[in-house]
Amino acid sequence: MAKTKQTAAYGLWASPLSAKALSGDVRLNDVQWDSDGKTLVWLEGRGAQGVLVTQSGIDAPRDLTRDLSVRGRVGYGGGDFTVANGVVYFAGPEGRLYRQSIAGGSAEPITPAFGVSAAPRVSADGKWLLFVHHAENVDGLAMVDTEGYTWPRKVAFGMDFVMQPAWSPDGQRIAYIAWDFPEMPWDGTELRLATLDYTGGAPQVTATETIAGSETIAIFQPEFSPDGRYLSYVSDESGWGQIYLYDLAAKTHNAITDAQAEHGSAAWAQGQRVYGWSGDGKAIFYLLSDKGFSSLWCYDMRARKSERVSALDDYTDLDQTSVSPRGDQIALLASSSAIAKRVITYTVEPMNVPERLAPAEFASLQMIVDESQSSGIRIHARSSTETLSKAALADAQPIEWPGHDGETVYGLYYAPTSERFTNTGAPPLIVNVHGGPSGQRIASYNGQAQFFASRGFAYIEINYRGSTGYGKAYLNKLRGAWGLYDVEDSATGAQYLAAQGLADPKKFVVMGGSAGGYTVLQSLVDKPGFYRAGVCLYGISDQFMLVRESQNHKFESRYNDSLLGVLPEAADLYRERSPLFHAHKIKDPVIVFQGADDVVVPKTQSDAIVATLKARGVPHQYIVYEGEGHGFRKPENIEDFYNRTMIFLEQYVIYA
Repeated sequence: MAKTKQTAAYGLWASPLSAKALSGDVRLNDVQWDSDGKTLVWLEGRGAQGVLVTQSGIDAPRDLTRDLSVRGRVGYGGGDFTVANGVVYFAGPEGRLYRQSIAGGSAEPITPAFGVSAAPRVSADGKWLLFVHHAENVDGLAMVDTEGYTWPRKVAFGMDFVMQPAWSPDGQRIAYIAWDFPEMPWDGTELRLATLDYTGGAPQVTATETIAGSETIAIFQPEFSPDGRYLSYVSDESGWGQIYLYDLAAKTHNAITDAQAEHGSAAWAQGQRVYGWSGDGKAIFYLLSDKGFSSLWCYDMRARKSERVSALDDYTDLDQTSVSPRGDQIALLASSSAIAKRVITYTVEPMNVPERLAPAEFASLQMIVDESQSSGIRIHARSSTETLSKAALADAQPIEWPGHDGETVYGLYYAPTSERFTNTGAPPLIVNVHGGPSGQRIASYNGQAQFFASRGFAYIEINYRGSTGYGKAYLNKLRGAWGLYDVEDSATGAQYLAAQGLADPKKFVVMGGSAGGYTVLQSLVDKPGFYRAGVCLYGISDQFMLVRESQNHKFESRYNDSLLGVLPEAADLYRERSPLFHAHKIKDPVIVFQGADDVVVPKTQSDAIVATLKARGVPHQYIVYEGEGHGFRKPENIEDFYNRTMIFLEQYVIYA
C-alpha cells in the first residue's frame, strides 16, 4: 500500500540528497582500453586530485597514481591520458608527461617541466608519443620517444590552436585539428594530414595538407581505420555534425550519417571522443545526440547501414566512446536523470557474426544486441553511492517554447519530486543558465537539479539560442547577440512554465556560472523585478575587463569578437552588454560566488559588481573560495555553496 504524502511548502521539503553527499561525488572524466583489449583505465576526480584507476578482467579496480594528480591543462583541460602496451601516459604536475606501467612501479617523467601538455597518442609500434603542447601562448604538436630518452621536438606549429592528434596504423602519417583566431573550434577548424619521414631516425614532417574544414566548417575527432584505408572525422558542413570517411587513396569524402541530430560535440576540451572503430575495422560505434539525449549506434562497413544499440537505452547520456582493440567490447561513461555517472562496458555480440552474413541480414544484428541486454553491460565504477530510489529523483524532460520573437527555444525541465512530500499550486522555479556561452545542458545525471527538485523547486536548464547541440544555425544565433538571446530565452522559458501552471511567476530565480553568471547579472539589469533573486557563480560583469584579462586564458581570448564584435568598433555594444555599467538598475537580491584563483573569469569581475551592490544597499552576499579556480572542486566548498544557496533562497524567495 502506497504511503500518503505529507503536504509541505515548496522549497522546504526535507531531501534525501544532502549538500555533503553532492560534495563527495567522484568525477569520472575518461575511460580507455589498453592494447590487450582486456584492461581498462579510467580517470577519477576526487576533490582537487585526478587519479588513474585500472581494472583487468574480473580483478578489482586499483589506483595507479595517488601521489601525482593527473590533469591536462591546455585550455579547459581534457586529453589527460592515453594507454598502450601496458603503459599509461598522462599529463601530470608541472605540465610534464609521465609514463606509468600498469603492472606496477612508479611514474616517470618523459618530458621536461616546460609549458603544459595534453592529448598524448602512442604510435602503433609503441616508440613515439605525439601530444599537444602549450607554452608562452604558443600551441602546437610535439613528439617524444615513449621512454623519454630524448628531448621533445616540434612537429606542427604555426597555427593558434591544435587538438585531437591521431596516428595512421603504419606510422607514416598523422592527422590533427587546427584553427586560428578569432574562430572557436565549433565555428571553424581544419583537418590536417601530415606525412612523416624516418630517414634521420626520429620522424619528421615532410608534407602537410588540409583535407577538410574552413573558417566556417568545424571538424572534430579524426581517426584512422585499423587497415589504414580511411580517415574518419565529424564535420558540420551540412548544418549538423555528421561522420565522414575520407578514402586516403581515392581522396574522396563520404558521409555515413545523415540524421538531423548531432554526431559530434563542441570541443571545449582536449581528448573528447564521440565514436570509435572496431578492432577489425568492420564497424564504427558512434554517439547520436538529439535535443540533449544521446544514444549509441553501430555503422556496419559491409552493409553500409546503421542500427541503434538499444541495450543502452536506460542511459540518456553517453560519452568518451572507447572500443576494445579486440572489437568485442565498448567502454563508455554513462548516466541518466536517475543514474549518476558510471564507467560501463558493453559486450558487442554483432562482432561475432560470421563473415558470410549478407547485407540483407544485417537487421537481424539488432535482435542479437537486444538479447544481450541482460548480460552485456558491466558497471566498473560509480561516481556516487546511488543510494536514492528512482522515485526520489526528477526526470529530465525535453521541452521547447516560443522565444520572445516566436522562434523555438529548447531546454530540460525537472519537476519538484519527492517520495514523502507534495503540495498544490505552482512551485518556485530555478532558471539555470549554462556556461560557454556556447554550451549545452544534456540529459546526464544533474546533481544540482536533483538537489533543488527534491526540495520542492521546479528547475529548468535553458539551452538558449546560441547553444550547441541543435544544429549550426541555432548555434550561430548568438553571434553579436550575447546578452540578448540568453537573457530573453531564459525569461520566456520561465513564463512558458508559469503559463502551464508549473511555476510560480512570483518566485522565479535565475542561476548560472561563468557565461551563465553573466546572464544572471544581465537579466537582473534588463528585467528588474522579473526574478525574485539571482545566484551568480563567477559571472562576467565587465566585457571590457574580460577582454583585457583574457590574455591569461588564450582559448577564449578572442571569443568576444564573434559574440559582441571587434574592439574598438563595437565599444558601444560592449558597454550596453556589461552589467557593471548598468548596475544601478539591479534591485533584486543576489548571492555571488567566486574562486580566488580563477583565471577565466578573474575575481576582479565579481569584486567590481559587488562593490556597486554594496554602495547602493542592494541585498547581496559575496563568498570567495580560496584555492579554487573556474569551478569548485574542494568538497568543503561544494557543500558550503549548496548550504549557503539554500539559506539565501529561503530568506529571499520562500519566505519573501
